[in-house]
Amino acid sequence: MVLAELGGSISRALQQMSNATIIDEKVLNECLNEITRALLQSDVQFKLVRDMQTNIKKIVNLDDLAAGHNKRKIIQQAIFNELCKMLDPGKPSFTPKKSKPSVVMFVGLQGSGKTTTCTKYAYYHQKKGWKPALVCADTFRAGAFDQLKQNATKAKIPFYGSYMESDPVKIAVEGVERFKKENCDLIIVDTSGRHKQEVALFEEMRQVAEATKPDLVIFVMDSSIGQAAFDQAQAFKQSVAVGAVIVTKMDGHAKGGGALSAVAATKSPIIFIGTGEHMDEFEVFDVKPFVSRLLGMGDLSGFMDKIQEVVPMDQQPELLQKLQEGNFTMRIMYEQFQNILKMGPINQVFSMLPGFSSELMPQGREKESQAKIKRYMTMMDSMTNEELDSTNPKLMNESRMMRIARGAGRQMREVLEMFEEYKRLAKIWSKMKGLKIPKKGDMSALSRNMNAQHMSKVLPPQMLKQIGGMGGLQSLMKQMGSSKDMMGMFGGGDK
Repeated sequence: MVLAELGGSISRALQQMSNATIIDEKVLNECLNEITRALLQSDVQFKLVRDMQTNIKKIVNLDDLAAGHNKRKIIQQAIFNELCKMLDPGKPSFTPKKSKPSVVMFVGLQGSGKTTTCTKYAYYHQKKGWKPALVCADTFRAGAFDQLKQNATKAKIPFYGSYMESDPVKIAVEGVERFKKENCDLIIVDTSGRHKQEVALFEEMRQVAEATKPDLVIFVMDSSIGQAAFDQAQAFKQSVAVGAVIVTKMDGHAKGGGALSAVAATKSPIIFIGTGEHMDEFEVFDVKPFVSRLLGMGDLSGFMDKIQEVVPMDQQPELLQKLQEGNFTMRIMYEQFQNILKMGPINQVFSMLPGFSSELMPQGREKESQAKIKRYMTMMDSMTNEELDSTNPKLMNESRMMRIARGAGRQMREVLEMFEEYKRLAKIWSKMKGLKIPKKGDMSALSRNMNAQHMSKVLPPQMLKQIGGMGGLQSLMKQMGSSKDMMGMFGGGDK
């Protein structure tokens, strides 16, 4: 994934610093130089990188730090804060409100994935209870209306456009008026793009914006744009009031840092990132969790939000009860595999875990992992209820395994491999035994009882080491728990 390489480079620089016996000026400079090199290689604008390095040196004055201070932690925190500052313009984007019509206009160069992103944006809000509609005001590109029509039909979202009318302003106005009458509360206008910045493109954008008076203008940027990102974003900002940025194609091999520079150019926040071609491969962009994942510190809040999405409310008390008992069966493993497949691409989910670098799962490996999970589930479909619900490993003898292999059309060694995975997960699950479950049994309340002690038992040793051992884990949980970031170890806090 885009930025996986950058995240890996920064994580390695921090790790090398952590391995140093004494943190002095030389070690700090080496760490910062490594991070600077990684950012520049990822096409982040030079001025932004230089300013970041200067600011960190001002904050981390090693001579002024008393002997008792944890210098590694202070340096890491300074790097975290500066990366956040680079990506955060300090002002929130316009947020549409349900039942009140909002017009959102999408702008960007041709080929940036604008039309697909319009549909993803509409689909995301539709799932959250909005009533979105799409208007195709792109009369420049042949097939633009067909593409939007196809996407909208697939997502069951109302759309408007014309094969006959060539005036994008007229189409935009008619579409917006029509959907306002139909009580749609999120009207999305897709505008024309060009292969490069042209006067005609900016003039057309201005006219559409003046006619539709959008509540929000979203600039869609291809993550592979490179160093041209800053100037390009600035040009769009000067023509229309860009209020937010969506970065697309974050699933490819592009460096992606240039697209992040667009935030500085438009002084507008990134609100979403596109992580694939499918409708649901679209993530809300939140600066702190994103930087946290970039540094290999994980994003527990995002991970738990994913769990909250896939585990229905009525199943939560039952899952918590099983956690408390610590008895892990094949049926529980099957149910959790189902949940994992619902959570989206495995590499994205794993990158939310502290200490997990995106580089640990190279491009293509996630499909292999997904296929393996499906294979395991096929084998479990060949098991009896007794086998699925048993916690006694001795029950599974050779003849039963042979029967499962034949029933699933798999090799005996694959069945053995599945049972090894079951034993590994059962060991982790057993460490959660005795976790104090709130009386009302909801996942959000569980967070108050989930402490670093429990987490340290569950996390693999290398992850625990990377986040600074027990002390680092306590600090991370305190930091995330003190804000709304943590959202509870197994659920969301106040929405």
